[in-house]
Amino acid sequence: MSLILGIESSCDETAVAVVRDGFEVLSSEVASQIAKHAVHGGVVPELAAREHLKALTPVTEAALRTAGAAMSDIDAVAVTQGPGLMPALLVGINYAKGLAAAHRLPLIGVNHFIAHIYGAFLDDGASALTDAATYPLLALVVSGGHTSLLLINRDGTARCLGSTIDDAAGEALDKGAKLLGLGYPGGPVMQRTAEGGNPERFDFPRPLTGAAGKALAPENRYNFSFSGIKTALLYHVRRHAGPDGGLPPELLRDTVASYQYAVVDVLVRKTLAAVREYHPGTVVVAGGVACNSELRRIMAERLPGTLRLRIAPPRYCTDNAAMVGGLGWHSFRRGDFAAADLDGFARLPAISRVPFLSPEAD
Repeated sequence: MSLILGIESSCDETAVAVVRDGFEVLSSEVASQIAKHAVHGGVVPELAAREHLKALTPVTEAALRTAGAAMSDIDAVAVTQGPGLMPALLVGINYAKGLAAAHRLPLIGVNHFIAHIYGAFLDDGASALTDAATYPLLALVVSGGHTSLLLINRDGTARCLGSTIDDAAGEALDKGAKLLGLGYPGGPVMQRTAEGGNPERFDFPRPLTGAAGKALAPENRYNFSFSGIKTALLYHVRRHAGPDGGLPPELLRDTVASYQYAVVDVLVRKTLAAVREYHPGTVVVAGGVACNSELRRIMAERLPGTLRLRIAPPRYCTDNAAMVGGLGWHSFRRGDFAAADLDGFARLPAISRVPFLSPEAD
Protein backbone atom coordinates (compact mmCIF):
# COMPACT_ATOMS: atom_id res chain seq x y z
CA MET A 1 0.00 0.00 0.00
CA SER A 2 1.29 3.44 -0.96
CA LEU A 3 0.00 6.85 0.06
CA ILE A 4 0.72 9.80 -2.22
CA LEU A 5 0.22 13.39 -1.13
CA GLY A 6 -0.93 15.42 -4.14
CA ILE A 7 -0.57 19.20 -4.39
CA GLU A 8 -2.27 21.39 -7.00
CA SER A 9 -1.73 25.15 -7.46
CA SER A 10 -1.79 25.73 -11.22
CA CYS A 11 -4.42 28.48 -11.17
CA ASP A 12 -6.83 29.74 -8.49
CA GLU A 13 -7.52 26.58 -6.47
CA THR A 14 -5.23 25.52 -3.63
CA ALA A 15 -5.76 21.77 -3.42
CA VAL A 16 -4.18 18.93 -1.46
CA ALA A 17 -5.22 15.26 -1.44
CA VAL A 18 -4.13 11.91 -0.09
CA VAL A 19 -4.58 9.00 -2.52
CA ARG A 20 -3.98 5.33 -1.79
CA ASP A 21 -2.54 3.11 -4.54
CA GLY A 22 -3.49 5.47 -7.34
CA PHE A 23 -7.28 5.24 -7.15
CA GLU A 24 -8.64 5.38 -3.61
CA VAL A 25 -9.10 9.03 -2.62
CA LEU A 26 -8.78 9.29 1.15
CA SER A 27 -9.09 13.08 1.16
CA SER A 28 -9.39 15.89 -1.34
CA GLU A 29 -9.34 19.39 0.10
CA VAL A 30 -9.73 22.56 -1.98
CA ALA A 31 -9.48 26.21 -0.96
CA SER A 32 -11.12 28.34 -3.62
CA GLN A 33 -10.02 31.86 -4.50
CA ILE A 34 -13.11 32.72 -6.56
CA ALA A 35 -14.22 35.56 -4.29
CA LYS A 36 -10.75 37.15 -4.44
CA HIS A 37 -10.61 37.15 -8.24
CA ALA A 38 -14.29 37.90 -8.94
CA VAL A 39 -13.80 41.62 -8.31
CA HIS A 40 -11.21 41.64 -11.10
CA GLY A 41 -13.36 39.65 -13.53
CA GLY A 42 -10.68 36.96 -13.92
CA VAL A 43 -7.64 35.37 -12.32
CA VAL A 44 -4.78 37.67 -11.35
CA PRO A 45 -1.61 35.49 -11.28
CA GLU A 46 0.24 37.40 -8.56
CA LEU A 47 -2.83 37.45 -6.32
CA ALA A 48 -3.30 33.72 -6.91
CA ALA A 49 0.29 33.07 -5.84
CA ARG A 50 -0.14 35.04 -2.59
CA GLU A 51 -3.35 33.17 -1.78
CA HIS A 52 -1.67 29.80 -2.43
CA LEU A 53 1.10 30.80 -0.05
CA LYS A 54 -1.44 31.48 2.69
CA ALA A 55 -3.54 28.39 2.09
CA LEU A 56 -1.11 25.55 1.44
CA THR A 57 -0.21 24.70 5.03
CA PRO A 58 -3.78 24.68 6.43
CA VAL A 59 -5.12 22.81 3.38
CA THR A 60 -2.34 20.21 3.70
CA GLU A 61 -3.10 19.76 7.38
CA ALA A 62 -6.80 19.37 6.58
CA ALA A 63 -6.08 16.76 3.88
CA LEU A 64 -3.92 14.70 6.24
CA ARG A 65 -6.48 14.99 9.03
CA THR A 66 -9.37 13.89 6.81
CA ALA A 67 -7.31 10.95 5.53
CA GLY A 68 -6.38 9.94 9.07
CA ALA A 69 -2.71 10.13 8.09
CA ALA A 70 0.46 11.88 9.15
CA MET A 71 3.41 12.89 6.99
CA SER A 72 5.22 9.85 8.38
CA ASP A 73 2.64 7.69 6.56
CA ILE A 74 3.16 9.39 3.19
CA ASP A 75 5.33 7.60 0.60
CA ALA A 76 5.82 10.43 -1.91
CA VAL A 77 4.80 14.00 -2.71
CA ALA A 78 3.32 14.68 -6.16
CA VAL A 79 2.86 18.24 -7.37
CA THR A 80 1.46 19.90 -10.46
CA GLN A 81 4.44 21.00 -12.54
CA GLY A 82 2.44 22.63 -15.33
CA PRO A 83 0.88 23.86 -17.46
CA GLY A 84 -0.54 26.81 -15.57
CA LEU A 85 0.20 30.27 -14.24
CA MET A 86 3.89 30.36 -13.37
CA PRO A 87 3.60 32.46 -10.15
CA ALA A 88 0.95 30.06 -8.85
CA LEU A 89 2.76 26.91 -9.97
CA LEU A 90 6.02 27.91 -8.33
CA VAL A 91 4.39 28.35 -4.93
CA GLY A 92 3.05 24.80 -5.02
CA ILE A 93 6.25 23.33 -6.45
CA ASN A 94 8.48 24.93 -3.84
CA TYR A 95 6.13 23.95 -1.05
CA ALA A 96 6.20 20.35 -2.31
CA LYS A 97 9.99 20.45 -2.49
CA GLY A 98 10.15 21.60 1.12
CA LEU A 99 7.80 18.86 2.31
CA ALA A 100 9.66 16.18 0.38
CA ALA A 101 13.06 17.32 1.64
CA ALA A 102 11.95 17.72 5.25
CA HIS A 103 10.44 14.23 5.36
CA ARG A 104 12.97 12.56 3.01
CA LEU A 105 10.32 11.62 0.50
CA PRO A 106 10.48 11.24 -3.29
CA LEU A 107 9.21 14.21 -5.28
CA ILE A 108 7.09 13.67 -8.42
CA GLY A 109 6.21 16.27 -11.04
CA VAL A 110 2.78 15.85 -12.63
CA ASN A 111 1.39 17.18 -15.90
CA HIS A 112 -1.88 18.92 -15.04
CA PHE A 113 -3.40 18.25 -18.47
CA ILE A 114 -2.81 14.48 -18.26
CA ALA A 115 -3.98 14.49 -14.64
CA HIS A 116 -7.38 15.78 -15.80
CA ILE A 117 -7.73 12.72 -18.04
CA TYR A 118 -6.69 10.44 -15.19
CA GLY A 119 -9.30 12.06 -12.95
CA ALA A 120 -12.01 10.20 -14.89
CA PHE A 121 -10.59 6.91 -13.54
CA LEU A 122 -10.35 7.79 -9.86
CA ASP A 123 -12.32 5.72 -7.34
CA ASP A 124 -13.60 2.99 -9.67
CA GLY A 125 -11.43 3.05 -12.78
CA ALA A 126 -8.57 0.67 -12.00
CA SER A 127 -10.06 -2.22 -13.95
CA ALA A 128 -10.99 0.02 -16.89
CA LEU A 129 -7.38 1.17 -17.28
CA THR A 130 -6.16 -2.40 -17.63
CA ASP A 131 -9.00 -3.56 -19.89
CA ALA A 132 -7.89 -3.91 -23.52
CA ALA A 133 -11.41 -2.96 -24.66
CA THR A 134 -10.86 0.54 -23.26
CA TYR A 135 -8.37 1.35 -26.04
CA PRO A 136 -7.69 3.30 -28.02
CA LEU A 137 -8.90 5.96 -25.61
CA LEU A 138 -10.05 9.30 -26.99
CA ALA A 139 -9.83 12.13 -24.48
CA LEU A 140 -11.50 15.50 -24.89
CA VAL A 141 -9.89 17.89 -22.41
CA VAL A 142 -11.87 21.11 -22.00
CA SER A 143 -11.04 23.86 -19.56
CA GLY A 144 -10.30 27.57 -19.38
CA GLY A 145 -6.83 27.00 -20.80
CA HIS A 146 -7.18 23.89 -22.96
CA THR A 147 -9.44 22.37 -25.56
CA SER A 148 -7.74 19.33 -27.07
CA LEU A 149 -8.39 15.85 -28.40
CA LEU A 150 -5.80 13.28 -27.36
CA LEU A 151 -5.70 9.70 -28.66
CA ILE A 152 -4.13 7.24 -26.20
CA ASN A 153 -3.09 3.68 -27.06
CA ARG A 154 -2.94 0.74 -24.67
CA ASP A 155 0.87 0.85 -24.56
CA GLY A 156 0.76 4.44 -23.26
CA THR A 157 1.74 6.13 -26.51
CA ALA A 158 -0.37 9.15 -27.31
CA ARG A 159 -0.80 11.90 -29.85
CA CYS A 160 -2.71 15.13 -29.96
CA LEU A 161 -5.25 15.07 -32.80
CA GLY A 162 -6.13 18.72 -32.42
CA SER A 163 -6.29 21.66 -30.05
CA THR A 164 -7.55 25.20 -29.93
CA ILE A 165 -5.93 27.69 -32.29
CA ASP A 166 -7.15 30.67 -30.25
CA ASP A 167 -9.49 30.61 -27.24
CA ALA A 168 -10.32 27.52 -25.19
CA ALA A 169 -13.93 26.51 -24.59
CA GLY A 170 -13.83 27.55 -20.94
CA GLU A 171 -12.39 30.90 -21.89
CA ALA A 172 -15.21 31.42 -24.40
CA LEU A 173 -17.77 30.79 -21.64
CA ASP A 174 -15.94 33.04 -19.16
CA LYS A 175 -15.61 35.90 -21.62
CA GLY A 176 -19.18 35.46 -22.79
CA ALA A 177 -20.36 35.81 -19.19
CA LYS A 178 -18.22 38.90 -18.73
CA LEU A 179 -19.59 40.47 -21.92
CA LEU A 180 -23.15 39.84 -20.69
CA GLY A 181 -22.37 41.18 -17.22
CA LEU A 182 -23.17 37.87 -15.55
CA GLY A 183 -20.13 37.66 -13.27
CA TYR A 184 -17.26 35.26 -12.61
CA PRO A 185 -16.58 32.36 -12.97
CA GLY A 186 -18.35 32.28 -16.30
CA GLY A 187 -19.02 28.58 -16.87
CA PRO A 188 -21.32 27.94 -13.88
CA VAL A 189 -23.17 31.25 -14.19
CA MET A 190 -23.75 30.71 -17.92
CA GLN A 191 -25.21 27.27 -17.22
CA ARG A 192 -27.53 28.67 -14.55
CA THR A 193 -28.65 31.56 -16.75
CA ALA A 194 -29.34 29.23 -19.70
CA GLU A 195 -31.81 27.14 -17.70
CA GLY A 196 -35.25 27.45 -19.27
CA GLY A 197 -33.84 29.20 -22.33
CA ASN A 198 -34.28 28.17 -25.96
CA PRO A 199 -30.90 26.93 -27.28
CA GLU A 200 -32.12 27.02 -30.87
CA ARG A 201 -33.44 30.58 -30.95
CA PHE A 202 -30.16 32.11 -32.11
CA ASP A 203 -27.75 30.45 -34.52
CA PHE A 204 -24.25 31.27 -33.27
CA PRO A 205 -21.40 30.10 -35.52
CA ARG A 206 -19.67 26.71 -35.23
CA PRO A 207 -16.10 27.56 -36.29
CA LEU A 208 -13.91 24.91 -37.97
CA THR A 209 -16.79 22.48 -38.43
CA GLY A 210 -17.69 23.23 -42.05
CA ALA A 211 -21.14 24.31 -40.86
CA ALA A 212 -20.89 27.67 -42.64
CA GLY A 213 -20.46 25.99 -46.02
CA LYS A 214 -16.72 26.67 -46.19
CA ALA A 215 -14.41 23.77 -46.93
CA LEU A 216 -12.54 22.72 -43.81
CA ALA A 217 -8.77 22.50 -44.20
CA PRO A 218 -7.51 18.97 -43.34
CA GLU A 219 -5.15 20.32 -40.67
CA ASN A 220 -8.12 21.86 -38.83
CA ARG A 221 -10.28 18.73 -38.81
CA TYR A 222 -9.73 18.30 -35.07
CA ASN A 223 -8.68 21.82 -34.15
CA PHE A 224 -10.96 24.19 -32.28
CA SER A 225 -11.61 27.91 -32.53
CA PHE A 226 -13.93 29.90 -30.27
CA SER A 227 -12.93 33.50 -30.95
CA GLY A 228 -15.57 33.80 -33.70
CA ILE A 229 -18.35 32.73 -31.35
CA LYS A 230 -17.34 35.47 -28.91
CA THR A 231 -17.33 38.07 -31.67
CA ALA A 232 -20.78 36.95 -32.80
CA LEU A 233 -22.04 37.35 -29.22
CA LEU A 234 -20.63 40.88 -29.06
CA TYR A 235 -22.51 41.94 -32.20
CA HIS A 236 -25.63 40.13 -31.00
CA VAL A 237 -25.65 42.13 -27.76
CA ARG A 238 -25.12 45.40 -29.63
CA ARG A 239 -28.11 44.59 -31.85
CA HIS A 240 -30.50 43.56 -29.10
CA ALA A 241 -29.42 45.55 -26.05
CA GLY A 242 -31.97 47.77 -24.32
CA PRO A 243 -31.46 51.38 -23.24
CA ASP A 244 -29.41 50.24 -20.23
CA GLY A 245 -27.06 48.23 -22.44
CA GLY A 246 -28.36 44.88 -21.22
CA LEU A 247 -30.70 42.22 -22.59
CA PRO A 248 -34.27 41.66 -21.30
CA PRO A 249 -34.53 38.53 -19.08
CA GLU A 250 -36.16 36.18 -21.62
CA LEU A 251 -33.87 37.33 -24.41
CA LEU A 252 -30.88 36.91 -22.08
CA ARG A 253 -31.84 33.32 -21.24
CA ASP A 254 -32.29 32.41 -24.89
CA THR A 255 -29.04 34.15 -25.84
CA VAL A 256 -27.02 32.33 -23.19
CA ALA A 257 -28.69 29.00 -23.97
CA SER A 258 -27.93 29.42 -27.69
CA TYR A 259 -24.35 30.55 -27.06
CA GLN A 260 -23.65 27.69 -24.64
CA TYR A 261 -25.19 25.21 -27.08
CA ALA A 262 -22.94 26.46 -29.89
CA VAL A 263 -19.83 25.85 -27.78
CA VAL A 264 -21.04 22.40 -26.71
CA ASP A 265 -22.09 21.49 -30.24
CA VAL A 266 -18.60 22.19 -31.59
CA LEU A 267 -17.02 20.06 -28.85
CA VAL A 268 -19.34 17.13 -29.52
CA ARG A 269 -19.08 17.37 -33.33
CA LYS A 270 -15.29 17.25 -33.24
CA THR A 271 -15.31 14.34 -30.80
CA LEU A 272 -17.76 12.39 -32.97
CA ALA A 273 -15.62 13.01 -36.06
CA ALA A 274 -12.62 11.52 -34.23
CA VAL A 275 -14.73 8.58 -33.08
CA ARG A 276 -15.69 7.79 -36.67
CA GLU A 277 -12.08 7.91 -37.85
CA TYR A 278 -10.22 6.23 -34.97
CA HIS A 279 -12.85 3.86 -33.50
CA PRO A 280 -11.90 4.26 -29.82
CA GLY A 281 -13.13 1.90 -27.14
CA THR A 282 -13.66 4.74 -24.66
CA VAL A 283 -14.25 8.47 -24.78
CA VAL A 284 -13.16 10.49 -21.76
CA VAL A 285 -14.37 14.04 -21.22
CA ALA A 286 -12.22 15.89 -18.70
CA GLY A 287 -11.41 19.35 -17.41
CA GLY A 288 -13.48 22.05 -15.74
CA VAL A 289 -15.93 22.46 -18.64
CA ALA A 290 -16.78 18.75 -18.26
CA CYS A 291 -18.91 19.89 -15.29
CA ASN A 292 -21.30 21.49 -17.77
CA SER A 293 -24.57 19.56 -17.69
CA GLU A 294 -25.38 20.28 -21.35
CA LEU A 295 -22.03 18.93 -22.50
CA ARG A 296 -22.49 15.80 -20.40
CA ARG A 297 -26.05 15.27 -21.65
CA ILE A 298 -25.43 15.91 -25.34
CA MET A 299 -22.22 13.87 -25.43
CA ALA A 300 -24.06 10.91 -23.89
CA GLU A 301 -26.96 11.31 -26.34
CA ARG A 302 -24.87 11.53 -29.52
CA LEU A 303 -22.13 9.00 -28.90
CA PRO A 304 -22.81 5.47 -30.19
CA GLY A 305 -24.37 3.32 -27.49
CA THR A 306 -21.65 0.69 -27.81
CA LEU A 307 -18.96 3.19 -26.89
CA ARG A 308 -17.82 3.62 -23.30
CA LEU A 309 -18.10 7.18 -21.99
CA ARG A 310 -16.27 8.26 -18.86
CA ILE A 311 -16.87 11.70 -17.39
CA ALA A 312 -15.57 12.20 -13.89
CA PRO A 313 -17.78 13.52 -11.09
CA PRO A 314 -17.56 17.33 -10.99
CA ARG A 315 -15.20 17.20 -7.98
CA TYR A 316 -12.59 15.56 -10.22
CA CYS A 317 -13.32 17.74 -13.28
CA THR A 318 -12.40 21.08 -11.75
CA ASP A 319 -8.86 21.62 -10.47
CA ASN A 320 -8.15 19.20 -7.62
CA ALA A 321 -5.21 17.38 -6.08
CA ALA A 322 -6.75 13.89 -6.10
CA MET A 323 -5.99 13.59 -9.81
CA VAL A 324 -2.43 14.75 -9.10
CA GLY A 325 -1.87 12.24 -6.30
CA GLY A 326 -3.50 9.44 -8.28
CA LEU A 327 -1.43 10.05 -11.41
CA GLY A 328 1.70 10.54 -9.31
CA TRP A 329 1.34 7.02 -7.90
CA HIS A 330 2.08 5.52 -11.31
CA SER A 331 5.39 7.39 -11.44
CA PHE A 332 6.10 6.38 -7.84
CA ARG A 333 5.75 2.67 -8.48
CA ARG A 334 8.17 2.94 -11.43
CA GLY A 335 10.66 4.96 -9.40
CA ASP A 336 10.28 7.90 -11.77
CA PHE A 337 11.13 10.75 -9.41
CA ALA A 338 11.90 14.42 -9.98
CA ALA A 339 15.21 16.07 -9.19
CA ALA A 340 15.55 18.75 -6.54
CA ASP A 341 15.67 21.42 -9.24
CA LEU A 342 12.16 20.57 -10.53
CA ASP A 343 10.76 23.60 -12.34
CA GLY A 344 7.36 24.56 -13.63
CA PHE A 345 6.18 25.07 -17.19
CA ALA A 346 3.46 27.46 -18.32
CA ARG A 347 2.59 25.92 -21.68
CA LEU A 348 1.54 22.39 -22.50
CA PRO A 349 4.43 20.46 -24.06
CA ALA A 350 3.95 17.92 -26.84
CA ILE A 351 2.57 14.68 -25.41
CA SER A 352 3.77 11.37 -26.85
CA ARG A 353 3.15 9.16 -23.80
CA VAL A 354 1.00 9.09 -20.68
CA PRO A 355 2.48 7.88 -17.36
CA PHE A 356 -0.52 5.83 -16.25
CA LEU A 357 0.13 3.19 -18.93
CA SER A 358 3.30 1.28 -19.70
CA PRO A 359 4.65 -0.47 -22.81
CA GLU A 360 4.19 -3.80 -21.04
CA ALA A 361 0.42 -3.36 -21.44
CA ASP A 362 0.68 -4.75 -24.95
